[in-house]
Amino acid sequence: MSTITTTDGVSIFYKDWGSGQPIVFSHGWPLSADDWDAQMMFFLQHGYRVIAHDRRGHGRSEQPSTGNDMDHWVEDLAALTEHLDLRDAIHIGHSTGCGEVARYVARHPARVAKAVLVASLTPNMYRSEDNPSGQAPKWFEDIRAGMLGNRSEFYRFVPENPFYGYNLEGAKPSEAIIANWWRQGMAGGALAHYATVDSWLEDYTEDLKKITVPVLVMHGEADQIVPFASTVPRAVNLLKNGSLKTYPGYPHGMLTTHADVLNPDLLAFIRS
Repeated sequence: MSTITTTDGVSIFYKDWGSGQPIVFSHGWPLSADDWDAQMMFFLQHGYRVIAHDRRGHGRSEQPSTGNDMDHWVEDLAALTEHLDLRDAIHIGHSTGCGEVARYVARHPARVAKAVLVASLTPNMYRSEDNPSGQAPKWFEDIRAGMLGNRSEFYRFVPENPFYGYNLEGAKPSEAIIANWWRQGMAGGALAHYATVDSWLEDYTEDLKKITVPVLVMHGEADQIVPFASTVPRAVNLLKNGSLKTYPGYPHGMLTTHADVLNPDLLAFIRS
């Protein structure tokens, strides 16, 4: 099993397959590198080197009691890219992983060629006077309560309902997809997953402003986790070299449910 050890002694698991230009994937909450299976296999078959790690406290990485915050996650990613000596890399994030990608690219631009933010929480996803379409305070507290209650049951509710849009009329739930989400979530640590909510309350405006490489923002218009109007228009306006691709009817977890559509779109952006 491939791991690195961070400067504060935390073991981070990662996958590193293939050769060619590297593509680095940063997963969302409360998942792991396994959530990128469809993308890693696709890009591996198109001649790219693909790398994905389990964020500290998630998946097969160590579950420390400290450092479960965005700044530590970004430095863990920086340690991984330095360890693997990745250059001219494409960084792709999903959901919480987009905060990681945005801050990493803002702080460590020398190794980065392009970035993609999929269903991103950037610049922020909480409701305020400046962001009336964001999630209300109760939404974040309900997430915390769900984890403090019966985490296993809660980790069935989320994929069965808003994450993949299976609660919408006409949806056809996949038990296999739901079970795989649950499997990844339960493999991680409750403490890190609980602490992740704090990263959803951060503002990533300054990170986006600092990014100069081309960035593709991809978002489903039926996203119930990060509502489209709460982040997407502002994110593109803040980026110096940003472009937008939207998907009517697609949910937050569209990389899984609609990989057949998104993977070719990602490839087109990377090759452009």
